[in-house]
Amino acid sequence: MDDGGRRHIGTAERRHRLALRQRLAGAARAGSPEEVAGSLVALHGTDPAAVHLAVGARLADAAKTVGETERALYEDGALVRMHGMRHTVFVFPTGLTAVVHASTGRTVAARERARLLKNMAAAGAPDAAWLTEVEESALAALARRGQATAAELARDEPRLKEQYVYAAGKSYEGVHTVSTQLLRVLGVEGKVVRGRPLGSWTSSQFRWAPAPEHPELDPGEAQAELLRRWLTACGPATEDDLKWWTGWRVTEVRRALTAIGAETVSLDEGTGYVVSGDTGPVAGPAEPWAALLPALDPTAMGWQQRDWYLAPGLRPMLFDRSGNVGPTVWWNGRVVGGWAQRADGEIVWRLAAGEDIGGDAEAAIGTEAERLSSWVGTTRITPRFRTPLERELSA
Repeated sequence: MDDGGRRHIGTAERRHRLALRQRLAGAARAGSPEEVAGSLVALHGTDPAAVHLAVGARLADAAKTVGETERALYEDGALVRMHGMRHTVFVFPTGLTAVVHASTGRTVAARERARLLKNMAAAGAPDAAWLTEVEESALAALARRGQATAAELARDEPRLKEQYVYAAGKSYEGVHTVSTQLLRVLGVEGKVVRGRPLGSWTSSQFRWAPAPEHPELDPGEAQAELLRRWLTACGPATEDDLKWWTGWRVTEVRRALTAIGAETVSLDEGTGYVVSGDTGPVAGPAEPWAALLPALDPTAMGWQQRDWYLAPGLRPMLFDRSGNVGPTVWWNGRVVGGWAQRADGEIVWRLAAGEDIGGDAEAAIGTEAERLSSWVGTTRITPRFRTPLERELSA
């Protein structure tokens, strides 16, 4: 207990919670992609390959990764890929669509539509009424097709091909096409989602699809529900962690914490929060564990304050300049190095300088590398955001 009578949760226990609740320890691995996404709330979907790799690292039977993830995303519709927290594309359970949209999407959507209209007006492009007509026509065409690329929709609604000059006279001047900008706004507004890719599961070119029907929820209630789910998976967390992950204002975070009756605990970083009833001790996994997690993995990116699982000295080699994490090697709840795939498909990894984790640990990491290689096969994986160690290992 700390001086205020709060239970202290130290680094070791936080790593125990991470191992079990993030589905990383062997005995905690999941049976399906739906279980993985439900346990972690959301998987980063900006990098297409990262979704499958994050699922594969947590499935009990990794051989099912591609087929089962494709099924959940594009056949059963159990998972959906759409804009969410921090104006980022995520994959999450379809049942969370209304919660994500109401808690974070609406505010961003209003800002993005206003920006689009402002840019079009500055370029002398058609006005808001025109854009509304085009939008309604495009959505109707998408509903008829089920899924479509921007080019296919433009054949149905030629006005989508309209172009306008953005930031005329500025160093970053460019030409924008209405289809690209409008579909992006419709995605943030929760009207369209990313559908099946044009190529394999590593392709970054997607079709568009109508968003799942969902009720319009009260924003405050939606924020409370989203925060409750995230704290269940990732608690304890600091206020800074919560503000960073959600992208909300601090007043919204505090209101949601109050709404769910979150309890405070003591952390090495200061005050932390857990859901009601989650202050008790959590024992660690029965066996030590290793994991190879992909770039933008939700565990590696899950908290803003990361010193309890990621030594500050490792960040320059594992993150790009924008703060995106690359592929990481884990041993018993902390990052110990990184990995990459070479041009011939070989999975290679390296421990950080000074890491002496022992022969058994290195053997366990090697087993995970073989496990990853067994289902990835000859598929070439190149992270969308390259990091120094990944570039070096893959060369």
